[in-house]
Amino acid sequence: MIIAGLVLAGIGALIHLFIFYLESFAWTGLRARATFGTTEEEANAKTTRALAFNQGFYNLFLAISVILGIIFVASGQQAVGAALVFTGAGSMASAALVLVLSSPDKAIAALKQGIVPALGVILLSIGLVL
Repeated sequence: MIIAGLVLAGIGALIHLFIFYLESFAWTGLRARATFGTTEEEANAKTTRALAFNQGFYNLFLAISVILGIIFVASGQQAVGAALVFTGAGSMASAALVLVLSSPDKAIAALKQGIVPALGVILLSIGLVL
């Protein structure tokens, strides 16, 4: 169960690394605009570029915490690693919940970014208890 939880949390980290790339480096491109539903004018606006760039780094830092957590668990530091995975993946899942509550029309996007890390947290929790 621990391994399954770490794998799912790791997949969540990979998803958030991709979101980091889209928001921080590809914001004005077709793929990012299609993903986030922005027009060319919105994506090129100075304020949205700055906000997206900053938000992308939040996603990067969450992914890094999960990746470091997995490394710590793999190296035998289970408590430290689990704390990092719970922090990173739990924040990913919580952010998805905030997204769906604040913008119900973005429920599909929230599920895409939040369900995998949430399942990772659940399975890791079960694995640590058993």
